[in-house]
Amino acid sequence: MSRRPSSRPVPITTSLRLRRALWLVVWALLYRPSPTPLHAWRRILLRLFGASIEAGAHPYPRARIWAPWNLHMKVQSCIADDVDCYSVAKVTIGRYATVSQYSYLCTAGHDYRDMTMPLTAAPIDIDDEAWVAADVFVGPGVTVGRGAIVGARSTVTSDVAAWQVVAGSPPEALGSRTPFERT
Repeated sequence: MSRRPSSRPVPITTSLRLRRALWLVVWALLYRPSPTPLHAWRRILLRLFGASIEAGAHPYPRARIWAPWNLHMKVQSCIADDVDCYSVAKVTIGRYATVSQYSYLCTAGHDYRDMTMPLTAAPIDIDDEAWVAADVFVGPGVTVGRGAIVGARSTVTSDVAAWQVVAGSPPEALGSRTPFERT
């Protein structure tokens, strides 16, 4: 497992607000209403807003992506319908990894130790071959290791080891998967 990155303060600039406003218009008019099979169209729109989207990635039309410029989807990765990708910091979805419906990838929070409670953020990494099942919360700075599975309705606030199967809030280890290499 990698060392968990610390959260960093995030300035909310006018430029960020303008980019977000433009993305919301494009999402509402062009991304969201697109038919489900048109993943290539949605990949194009995300790339226009700075996302790094590799061939065959599957961004579904009802997935909500806060800042496409902080999204990296690798080959054959998937962000399903109704996923909230609050990408204030970088979100990476690895090769053949899936984030299932209603999950929430939350890269940001607030520093409660400061009375002004500034927005802070840390990246999320869903590694190759991992599966984040339905309605899972993944918090800032979390890495879901290669081939790991996080069971439905779990709350993940610390790293999940490669090839582990976990579920619950907090997640408990249920077992492990046999590591494999895709050919």
